[in-house]
Amino acid sequence: MDFEFTKEQLGKIIPGNKDVDDWYNALVAIMPKYEINTKRRVAHFLSQCAHESNNFRSLQENLNYSEKSLNAVFGRYFGTGVHPAGHTRRNAAEYARNPEKIANYVYQDEFRKYKMGNVNEGDGWLFRGRGLKQLTGRENYTRFGASIDITAEEAAEYVATPKGAVESACWFWDANKLNSIADTDNVTKMTKKINGGNI
Repeated sequence: MDFEFTKEQLGKIIPGNKDVDDWYNALVAIMPKYEINTKRRVAHFLSQCAHESNNFRSLQENLNYSEKSLNAVFGRYFGTGVHPAGHTRRNAAEYARNPEKIANYVYQDEFRKYKMGNVNEGDGWLFRGRGLKQLTGRENYTRFGASIDITAEEAAEYVATPKGAVESACWFWDANKLNSIADTDNVTKMTKKINGGNI
């Protein structure tokens, strides 16, 4: 690091998190590998990750949707009529409150306009969103895994750990060239690059 970064600082950045020591150790071990090593880069990285993960507390996508929520959030997959891919939309009541079944349907490539690489049975659930930046889909897990010499399946386990959650977020950061945006201190540009909006 190009500056002193302490556990106390991290504790103030992710208030309410009870595992600051574990997160601190993972961050100082992984961030420098991706050149997230200046005050601005670390500040932007931590703020974006904290926002995305509820202060490093929500590390796995919550797919525990009610019938009503499924119809609202995933209307292209549930309800009446024909799905854009030509399939008949499914009855949300049969999927409500069943996260694994939901993931295996809405994240399977044959039902998606935007492909995720989920082609095997169970891929949707296995490669659901995890980590500080919610890595999702076999393709992303494969690309991330290849960058650190592990398989997509091994990456799915690794991303569920503090170190893996940090490293997958750093990989995403690096792949999207976010250090250069952090250097300009342009929060709006960075936020749009990360999630397509200005939330």
